[in-house]
Amino acid sequence: MTQPAPPSHLATSSAASEHNNASPTIAMPPLDAWLHRQQSTGGSNMTAALLAWVEGPPPTLTALRRLAGDRLAHYRRLRQLPSPVHPTADSWPLWSTGPHFEADHHIVESPDVATTGPDAHLAALFTAPLDQRRPPWQLHLIPTAGGFVLLFRAHHALLDGGSIATVLRALFDEAATLHPPRAGGAATADAPSRARQLGWILGDLLPKARPLPFHGPVDSHRVLSFRQVPRKEFDAARAALSPAASAERASTNAVFLTATAGALRTTGLTGHLLPTFPGICALVPVDVRTHEESALLGNHYATVRVPLPLQRDARLRLAAVDSFIRRGAIGARARAQAAVVSSRPHKITPLSNAASRYVDSPRYFSLLCSSVSTHAGELTLGPARLTAMAAIPPLGPGHPLAVTVTHHGSTSVVTTITDGNHRQLAQPLAERIHDEIRLLAN
Repeated sequence: MTQPAPPSHLATSSAASEHNNASPTIAMPPLDAWLHRQQSTGGSNMTAALLAWVEGPPPTLTALRRLAGDRLAHYRRLRQLPSPVHPTADSWPLWSTGPHFEADHHIVESPDVATTGPDAHLAALFTAPLDQRRPPWQLHLIPTAGGFVLLFRAHHALLDGGSIATVLRALFDEAATLHPPRAGGAATADAPSRARQLGWILGDLLPKARPLPFHGPVDSHRVLSFRQVPRKEFDAARAALSPAASAERASTNAVFLTATAGALRTTGLTGHLLPTFPGICALVPVDVRTHEESALLGNHYATVRVPLPLQRDARLRLAAVDSFIRRGAIGARARAQAAVVSSRPHKITPLSNAASRYVDSPRYFSLLCSSVSTHAGELTLGPARLTAMAAIPPLGPGHPLAVTVTHHGSTSVVTTITDGNHRQLAQPLAERIHDEIRLLAN
């Protein structure tokens, strides 16, 4: 399989304003181009999604479309679609900008799934093809018992996870006045030296993982499993570090990664792997928007690989992960990587093809572990209240398993995503991650 563009895991789009008028056809930034070509060349389904559970009466489809027209039409990004101007295999892909925001084509209602359960229906919607004649995104309104869910799905070339959260959040009341902080947006006291940045970049070329029992071909089916975790359990787990390890609480992301490592270990997914280098390595997306760019749509992230230790003692694992995150200058490292990739010329070369295949291999990373937070307080849609959210990323080639945690208010949702060949892993792994969080909290 060929993925002929710069490595997606180290890239970011250029930070142009959503409100600026642009030419009808523009070259895709490197990350957009890589994600687009990965699917267009048959590599994988690059749909990403965010699911919102809402308690209360659902709006009518007409009312939801009208609301979207009022609150989303100013986003130029939601009018962009891949242009067929240069259809050859070696051509750099382009964005074409449509003249109108077409809510009627993008916002649809799905049947009531309260009696059968929504998970299988959501998985089918998640993998359904997006209309190639229109900007590649869709919002599904799905009635359920006691409320409804909103599933916003989009081609990853169009929107990253943070962008999808921004769009979905904008539909809710009061959301337009909220500007959540973004990972990597805070200024640092001292800019990293050129030597340190070069060390980061060179370090990202090294293999840090080895193939595990679940690695292999990824089929077209998707299986989703959700596990709600009270935020108070996450908060209690953050205090699990021993005083000798750190005087401060661990980060929420360190707890999530530690719990994921423990779940992989206890479910036997690490095989006979010993806690040595290379071992298990999580690919962690980091948003590189500044605070002023918090509402900017597109792809604006880089990733950092975090080793997942396999010690039996959960607190020792948490100390190791938290130490790596603290020492790694994660935000600055991601911004440095993003700047390098975004400055690359818009060319498709044998080197970029080889780099793309490498960063998708199990020797580069073991599994995607993504964290999303709304930082938004209570959100409502008329009389209905948003209670929880779940991020659903695409599965990359060779990696039929991904894990996310999504925080909103007092509830966090751990989501596991597998392909059809590994469906037996989804629910047990989500449950075991929750067990590991509770173990740290107690």
